[in-house]
Amino acid sequence: MRGVLASNKSGIVAALDVGTSKICCFIARPDGSGGLRVIGIGQHASQGVKSGAVVDMDAAEMAIRSAVDIAERMAGETVEQVVVNLSGGQPLSAALGIEVDVGGHEISEIDVRRALESDQITPSLNGQAGPGREIVHSIATGYAIDGARGVREPRGMYGERLGVNMHVVTAACGPVRNLTHCVKRCHLEVAGIAISPYAAGLAALVEDEQELGVTLVDMGGGTTSIAVFSESEVLFTEVLPVGGQHVTNDVARGLSTPRAHAERMKTLYGHAMAADADEHELLEVPQVGEEEDGTTQQVPRSLLTGIIQPRLEETFELVRSRLEASGADKIAGRRIVLTGGASQLPGVRDLAALVLDKQVRIGRPTRIGGLSDASNGPAYATCAGLLTYAVEAAASTPRAARQETGEPSGVLGRLGHWLRDHF
Repeated sequence: MRGVLASNKSGIVAALDVGTSKICCFIARPDGSGGLRVIGIGQHASQGVKSGAVVDMDAAEMAIRSAVDIAERMAGETVEQVVVNLSGGQPLSAALGIEVDVGGHEISEIDVRRALESDQITPSLNGQAGPGREIVHSIATGYAIDGARGVREPRGMYGERLGVNMHVVTAACGPVRNLTHCVKRCHLEVAGIAISPYAAGLAALVEDEQELGVTLVDMGGGTTSIAVFSESEVLFTEVLPVGGQHVTNDVARGLSTPRAHAERMKTLYGHAMAADADEHELLEVPQVGEEEDGTTQQVPRSLLTGIIQPRLEETFELVRSRLEASGADKIAGRRIVLTGGASQLPGVRDLAALVLDKQVRIGRPTRIGGLSDASNGPAYATCAGLLTYAVEAAASTPRAARQETGEPSGVLGRLGHWLRDHF
């Protein structure tokens, strides 16, 4: 698992959401009760990012610098490290079973870590990890001791063989390295990477949903990503190359209007489902190339809805087909939680319930304090979830990793020292 905690000597934690439509930075400080409180928020229109991947290093660097600078000024702190989201690189999920020999002694944290970092993982991925791909997450979803499955906590138990069921997420090396290099160009260390829907789920889902089964659908500007949670673990992730900007492009083409006006019309008048009154409401649509002349065309609102609805239906149908093809729909339960900026379009919840045939709600960040009404919406779930991800990564740091040497041992040791010093 590549999750680590970003901090500096002041004990702050920083999260950076690099999206297709916006780049957002949250800076938080421990609140004294095991949680975090946001003390700085920065946002900038995304540049140099397409479908979740960096395509223009200079433009993306400038946007990241601007967002982080705004957050630093608000917090009165300087950020050294950030936890970053990943929505590009075509992430793939795989379920694996790994077994390691524990020699009959009491199973320790070191044994569990040895299983999670086993050299059996990469060969078992059948080409999903290799020269062109790398492992982003390796998450334990269940344990077995000497073939006896259903073990929730193996530490302190005895056995000859320790088995671990794992959910492994891999991504293409190029987009991952481009993202990390772009952040490093801003003089920031990438302390951890989390897949976007996983982070959004950590922020927006309640414990009962994670335990009983739920699908998190993060509707971003350039991608729509999926994470299935069950028994309090993420068991499946997927990223679809379609998002809110594709809806905007459809509106711009369908109404022959500039993209800026298409985005404005989508935001102010757009709806995911048609209504009878739409036929009688007329909208003024500026035409491409004629903005200076003030020439506009009047179209019924129903025409705008008729462009938006098919694209959103297609998106939810892709979500449904990916869940069915992976078998994840059988463990996902009856609930869908929508996050991301595109989920705020009126009628999206009803359309998702109709296409996916599940109970649907809109998810917002619930586990982080200090967020204003403007930054507590579904568009900020991923950034808030990155903070939660950082804290959970620190809480799971094995003490034995630093007890063996007495010094910080790589990532795990640094996490342990941060946790000891600041929580």
